[in-house]
Amino acid sequence: MEKVSHKQIAGMIDHSLLNPTLTDEELEAGCLLARRLKVVSVCVKPYFVSRAVGLLYGSGVRVGTTIGFPHGGHTTAAKRQEARDACKRGAVELDMVVNIGMVLSEDWEYVEDDIKAVLEVAREHSAILKVIFENCYLEDRHKIKLCQICSELGVDFVKTSTGYGSGGATDEDIVLMRKHCPPSVQVKAAGGIRSLERALRVRALGCTRIGATATEKILAELSARGAE
Repeated sequence: MEKVSHKQIAGMIDHSLLNPTLTDEELEAGCLLARRLKVVSVCVKPYFVSRAVGLLYGSGVRVGTTIGFPHGGHTTAAKRQEARDACKRGAVELDMVVNIGMVLSEDWEYVEDDIKAVLEVAREHSAILKVIFENCYLEDRHKIKLCQICSELGVDFVKTSTGYGSGGATDEDIVLMRKHCPPSVQVKAAGGIRSLERALRVRALGCTRIGATATEKILAELSARGAE
């Protein structure tokens, strides 16, 4: 295995706190865990953004949330409002789900306008936008077209999955997304990243972020290898 530091791996992890059954107590504990482990960010349920900002103040851990999650079928106006509200309450990273049905319908004008509308809000608030494809439902041609749209718009990240679809991040999808996006558009893997070995694998394939609920396990495995 590649020799890596805690800082390198923790600096890739968006600690995911999106399970619908998570209580406020569990969300708070997740934020405090993220603070202790010094991950790059948490991704919390939208209503918890303000609380997460308070819990993580001064820690360097960024607060993110979701837009149009998990199915992407919200109206564009609703996604814009979600994004604006999240940013006003302190979110600095937005993980937006494309309209999956419109992607499958190949209504590319709608899909592009939907992403662009949220990107405009993100830029107004100096927030990072990650666009979730939910690849498990798509053919390669859809994924490639989404990469082209996202690249032309200049989003910050393309992301494999919500983690709540029928499949997660695959090696093949990561390779495809990296191939069809310029270096300025980073790739985030989510769904099934539950071990250090898997985290290192997607890193080697070109991912610079991972979404994970198994953050503590991944970093404990790294610590057990003697990483500092």
